[in-house]
Amino acid sequence: MSTASHVPSASGESKVKTVFRVVSGNFLEMYDFMVYGYYASAIAKTYFPSGNEFASLMLALSVFGAGFLVRPLGAIVLGAYIDHHGRRKGLILTLGLMAIGTLAVAAVPGYATIGVLAPVLVLCGRLLQGFSAGVELGGVSVYLSEIATKGNKGFYCAWQSGSQQVAVIFAALIGVVLNKLLPADQMGAWGWRVPFLIGCLIVPFLFMIRRSLQETEEFKARKNHPAMGEILKTMVANWPIVLGGMGMVIMTTVSFYMITAYTPTFGKEVLKLSSLDTLVVTVCIGLSNLIWLPLAGALSDRIGRRPVLLAFTILTIVTAYPALQWLVAEPSFVRLLIVELWLSFLYGCYNGAMVVALTEVMPVEVRTAGFSLAYSLATTIGGFTPAISTLLIHSTGNKAAPGLVLGVAAICGLIATLVLYRTPGSRNQYRTA
Repeated sequence: MSTASHVPSASGESKVKTVFRVVSGNFLEMYDFMVYGYYASAIAKTYFPSGNEFASLMLALSVFGAGFLVRPLGAIVLGAYIDHHGRRKGLILTLGLMAIGTLAVAAVPGYATIGVLAPVLVLCGRLLQGFSAGVELGGVSVYLSEIATKGNKGFYCAWQSGSQQVAVIFAALIGVVLNKLLPADQMGAWGWRVPFLIGCLIVPFLFMIRRSLQETEEFKARKNHPAMGEILKTMVANWPIVLGGMGMVIMTTVSFYMITAYTPTFGKEVLKLSSLDTLVVTVCIGLSNLIWLPLAGALSDRIGRRPVLLAFTILTIVTAYPALQWLVAEPSFVRLLIVELWLSFLYGCYNGAMVVALTEVMPVEVRTAGFSLAYSLATTIGGFTPAISTLLIHSTGNKAAPGLVLGVAAICGLIATLVLYRTPGSRNQYRTA
């Protein structure tokens, strides 16, 4: 067992401080993604005016999803950089790239001012965010797994997703305040930019935090730091594991973006609830996720990853669509809250075990690149969840169609879990230092 299991950094600082430093950039990445999802309607009118409300919204949501298409490229390039040069250097680099992408989306004038250049620049900003995000989750998860105390990897890794929930809550609370302070026409005209600008103002603070991050003892103790060619060769040789990891992550990404980024749009455009109601529900989702993630991670440390993963994929398959049907039958704030909290419970408990499982199944020498590639391939599907759901509802007339999307994603997670953990006893087969 590496000394990394007991010592978080060369400076010997507390575990709490180390976890806070490493997840800080993950917060910014998810904050940017959430803000875009929350204000997709306003962004559609600003950058993608077409005279057709549905077409404009689909264009905005497609650009949201486009950021996920470059994630696999970021996973390979930046993941290889981290596996070769170190966790600390890579995490600082990804934060810088994210900051540039955020500024691009926040500051670009609307279509009415600069024409077609506006949506092009917004797309470029989203692609840059997606490229950096391709390895951010993997880099953070691997770092946490390498500083975790013995027998607590699940609990530690859960805080990667935990920081995302803080971003969900923070972004939604800003939305609640803005909706209280600004009338709807001002929110649509310029108010939606405020959360993006707040994200830009947070960047210098996050840089200060992450610059003081120390390299993990486990990485420093490793004698071989493979170059890009070696990393690619190892990942090709282990493609079944990468593919299986992708299957597990699809369940996570589809459910996460459905209950967070898509909730304000679904509640407002489909259920015809107020923006304030949907943002309040989103705050509650973030709080709920933040509770269940570490609890499930700790539970998986005790009973193994496999039982937790199987239980919550099966529950999702059985209940997701009926829950959405019940909601759309009589839409209300209370019903939306109940359904979303149930889906939050399913997501939080599954993901609490999934993240640490993904760090364990990957070969140690390409742990960051392998994790990031599997995760990024899955998000190329999961990131389009808002767009796919909107298209399905429009084409079928079935407002509960997003429940079917979530059910299919859960089937992917179930199959992947059964393949990677072929027998109950195999839950320990991937345990690594």
